[in-house]
Amino acid sequence: MDNLKPPEFLMIPGPTPVPKDILEIIARPPIGHRSAEFSNILTSVSKNLQALGQTESDVFILTGSGTLAMEAAIANTVSPGTKVLSLVTGVFGERWVSIAKAYGAEVERLDYTAGTAVDVSQLANKLKEDKSIKIVTITHNETSTGVINDLRQIGHLVRQHGALSLVDAVTSFGAINIPIDEWHIDVLVTGSQKALMLPPGLSMIFFGNRAWTAQATCKSPRFYLDLTRCKKSLAANSTPFTPNVSFICALQKSLELIQSEGIEKVQARHLKLRTMLRAGLRSMGLKLFVDDDSASPTITAILPPEKLNVSDIRQALKQDYSIVVADGQDSLKGKIFRIGHMGYVFERDILMTLASLQAVLKKLGRDTTAQPAIKAAVQAAGKAK
Repeated sequence: MDNLKPPEFLMIPGPTPVPKDILEIIARPPIGHRSAEFSNILTSVSKNLQALGQTESDVFILTGSGTLAMEAAIANTVSPGTKVLSLVTGVFGERWVSIAKAYGAEVERLDYTAGTAVDVSQLANKLKEDKSIKIVTITHNETSTGVINDLRQIGHLVRQHGALSLVDAVTSFGAINIPIDEWHIDVLVTGSQKALMLPPGLSMIFFGNRAWTAQATCKSPRFYLDLTRCKKSLAANSTPFTPNVSFICALQKSLELIQSEGIEKVQARHLKLRTMLRAGLRSMGLKLFVDDDSASPTITAILPPEKLNVSDIRQALKQDYSIVVADGQDSLKGKIFRIGHMGYVFERDILMTLASLQAVLKKLGRDTTAQPAIKAAVQAAGKAK
């Protein structure tokens, strides 16, 4: 017989913890996707997503991960030969590059050292020099490093240039203030398994008027990802193909939970969790991968102490405390570990993770008890109020 263990707790960039109320909705028998009941739910969810994004852009819910919505963004705006500028600050900036190339785009890139944000002045100069750029792809919150980019300034620069902005906000939407229209964002994509507190399975794409103008002349082949089908169906409170009915019903509940807490309070909570975690980590003598001025409110990357392995830290956290944290990705694999703090995560979870990490480091030979992480985190939380 297996030993009784606490449930595994995810402190990773996604999937993220899911509230019980949402899990209960997912477990219910599905309703018909052509029923009046579902049409009402779809209409409610669409309006609430627009409210959360502070936008009049059309929003469509796709059955698939955030990468599906990224591909839909490219498929509906990029023709073969279109000049695309990709801002690459990590793995997910690279993903924009790969998708754009798959659709025959002429891709140029601005690369930044891992852990650093987009240099807005460099972007301004690049756009000034090259009038042929028609599309700019942006990763708002680079999950692979824990850096957040200045989307407001980037959006304004791209609009001034006359290009379209395609934004990956998969790990920022719902946790961070993103006024889509005010920041001149033409296309924004996000996913269900991050700050929206659902399991993986849905992605959302906000598609603005300027994007529709580009879509009308886009020559890339598409069928399932043809957003004109989505627009026509949404006008009839429906979807062009069979959606994930259960998850859309759960998304309605998720958006209600966000509204009941208050959108501004949700955003403030994420900022406080970032402050607490970073203070606690620093109190243990750990080095953070990203400077404070560009640190993500939803994911923090940490360098392991000298002579300790990332794999040993992650394994001990999971084995001893059933807490799962993430490894680095690609070239950063084994060089950093990442702690997620987005969505259904609260101060208790940060304190629990810090205490467990401190115990694990001591077990592995790094005694950090001289500078208690919990005290530092609590003090930081008080100052953040």
